[in-house]
Amino acid sequence: MPVSVGWVLAQPDLALRLRGGAAGVRREIGLVVTTELEEPFQWLSGGELVLTTGMGLPAPGPGRGEYLRRLAECGVVAIGFGTGLSYDEVPPELIGAADEIGIPLLEVPLATAFAAIVERVSARIAEVQYEAVLRASRAQPRMTRALIKSGSRAIVRELAGSLGATVLVLDPGGNVTDSGPGEVDAEVLQEVRAVVTADAARAGVQTRTSGASITFQRIGVDRRLHGVLVVVSAAPLGAVDQILLGHANSLLALDFEKPIRLRSTEHRLNAQALGLLLGEPGDPSAAWEQLGQAADGRGRIEVLLAECDSDEAVAAVSTALGEAVIAAGYPLFLHTSGRRVVVVLPADGGFGGLADTESLGGVRGFVRLGRSGPHPVRGLTDAVAAARLAASTAERGGPAADFAAQSLLSFAATREVLDAVARSTLAPLIEHDRRHGADLLGSLRGFLEANGQWESAAATTGVHRHTLRKRIATATEILDCDLDSARVRAELLLAILALS
Repeated sequence: MPVSVGWVLAQPDLALRLRGGAAGVRREIGLVVTTELEEPFQWLSGGELVLTTGMGLPAPGPGRGEYLRRLAECGVVAIGFGTGLSYDEVPPELIGAADEIGIPLLEVPLATAFAAIVERVSARIAEVQYEAVLRASRAQPRMTRALIKSGSRAIVRELAGSLGATVLVLDPGGNVTDSGPGEVDAEVLQEVRAVVTADAARAGVQTRTSGASITFQRIGVDRRLHGVLVVVSAAPLGAVDQILLGHANSLLALDFEKPIRLRSTEHRLNAQALGLLLGEPGDPSAAWEQLGQAADGRGRIEVLLAECDSDEAVAAVSTALGEAVIAAGYPLFLHTSGRRVVVVLPADGGFGGLADTESLGGVRGFVRLGRSGPHPVRGLTDAVAAARLAASTAERGGPAADFAAQSLLSFAATREVLDAVARSTLAPLIEHDRRHGADLLGSLRGFLEANGQWESAAATTGVHRHTLRKRIATATEILDCDLDSARVRAELLLAILALS
């Protein structure tokens, strides 16, 4: 990272004196070298502060001016001429040439060692490099947060502030879509457009006649061009600044690409939905691919299913589960059908607080939760069936029943027997509900799940306890059973659960 000639002159303990070329004191030094060669030119690469005592200096005359010009042509930033050894003072030919060329000529007194200048400038370069890296390490996360919070416009502002430069974003047609820190001068914009349109490269740097630098990078992914990111700075960008520019470019490309990908996915899913609505067979690959986002690293999912007794409960469950899933950092896959809510999550993520009803407040008594075991993505239907079966065994307002726990209803043979019992035992009650539009079966389930506690059962079913008593009495009469018997209550509850 360069250090200006003016900064070196400002170090009082070095006692350097500017003797010529004052126009170039803002030039920046990248390296300090010493030489006493008569022809040092081939050993120089540009950006140096050259220190010499003049041992290799040509004889008095035009050759000395030519010597200085050739140094300038090599890109030398400044010359430090040591006095007190070969020369008692700086030769006047050098002073005149320095003023003419505009290259700073510094007098180094005998008391100041060349090594001290090398050490001081090298230390400052290292310090500035560290500051630049530190600045970049702070700016990169700021730009990332700016993108998430406020979009591309905020990235431009952050980059402009970090570089201390003017930043522009041009669309493919050359129109300015964003700029910072403010509006761009028309003359500057015209020169920027000329540079960008004239150069077909993806990135480049050009120096303006005023000495300012124009650095640009094209924003795009593959062959898709979104625009051009341009930085107009007083001097060429350093290596760390280039890293910041590249980071901003990547963030802008992501921001431009996001709507395209979202639209592409939306269009594919819309096409799938339209085909289903029209009754056409369709390829569900896009939907399966989308659902794959919910899988864990092994491609597995789990399903959490809520059976709700009211529309109010459905709304509360959907809101609570949706917020919890998003807060946990998972993609939200939530579907409601009637009074059933289904959520798909990674199998290794753990349901945590999702698997209870604590956050549901007053409607928790109207919700039963069930969760499946791990399934492959394409096993979604089986996972939903398992979660639904688990929910049928859960208590209202209690934690989610786990299908993996292998409840009694999870065994096929037991399920088959209970299905048969349910069809024969509950058939009269089901037929009565169908003919009269009643829900005696639901009231009976609420009563049985509340262990015969009238207050709890009434709250669960949402009716007055006197109304519930009448319903249970009617159900008992229709089924011709004795609900005072614990065995009868157990068999009826299992039969009802088998129907769920």
